[in-house]
Amino acid sequence: MKIGQTLNLLPALTTERTTKAIDAELKQTHDSFGETLSRAINEVNTLQQEAGRAVDQLAKGEQVDLHEVMIAAEKARTSFDLLMEIRNKALDAYRELMRTQV
Repeated sequence: MKIGQTLNLLPALTTERTTKAIDAELKQTHDSFGETLSRAINEVNTLQQEAGRAVDQLAKGEQVDLHEVMIAAEKARTSFDLLMEIRNKALDAYRELMRTQV
């Protein structure tokens, strides 16, 4: 499951039908939450590396378009911001579970 697919499923998580759609998507890909998260981290890392290479090429004076460098940097920043929000939500859910009294 790609990050884009996840974003398409996120807005209406409160409905039972959407929860079933998420479950069906996860069953179709046969990925666990950990595998999906690991793949997302790897994708973000790849985007960060591509942006770094583009900035290095620009700094060295190589033939690159400025707008391509800016697009790569913005993709990397946006994907990193999304990953951080997912991490924050997961930590909030964990803390909420730890506060639950049995």
